[in-house]
Amino acid sequence: MVEVILLAIALAMDAFAVSIGLGAKAQKYSHQYVLRLAIYAALYFGIAQGVMPLIGYLLGAAMLGWLAAAAPWIGGTILIALGGKMLYEVFTADESDDDSDDLDVNDDINTDSDTVTATSKHGHINHRTMFTLAVATSIDAMAAGFTLNLLALNAWLACLIIAIVTAIFGWLGIYLGRRSGTWLEDKAEALGGIVLIAIGLKVMFFS
Repeated sequence: MVEVILLAIALAMDAFAVSIGLGAKAQKYSHQYVLRLAIYAALYFGIAQGVMPLIGYLLGAAMLGWLAAAAPWIGGTILIALGGKMLYEVFTADESDDDSDDLDVNDDINTDSDTVTATSKHGHINHRTMFTLAVATSIDAMAAGFTLNLLALNAWLACLIIAIVTAIFGWLGIYLGRRSGTWLEDKAEALGGIVLIAIGLKVMFFS
């Protein structure tokens, strides 16, 4: 159970970091707006993060029969690769800072372009953008879902735990971002990457 909670926390860090950014950019908005944004972040990120690893688990279960001997190494490699990807993104974040404004929840962006505005002129949250962010931050969780076949617990329960943990972090991220700005974003992703690498090593050598 401890492994699943750690995995859930690690997978939630991407959504947490995005939520912090959204909260930081919503500092000038009303408490009602921030509350609504927090609810949407919890729902969208939580549901996406719970469904994606379940898909990965089901796909992995179908292949586990003929991958049984190599499964720990494949699963461990996936987790280590995902952790390394998160750390890489932390260290290269400065290069993409200019592009982050494309998902600004406070800007009104031309809807004729490929970028979708997250708020209207009246401060309404755009559900399409929240959905896009939720999917983007949960893609890695689908790959990590394969490793649920290697853990001694109910995968459905594990996905529920991942969804709940992510929803909590999504909610908290909005308010932390509103209070402290974006300085926690990189730290959250770095922590997630380190935890994923540690779990990957355990799966490979101690499962």
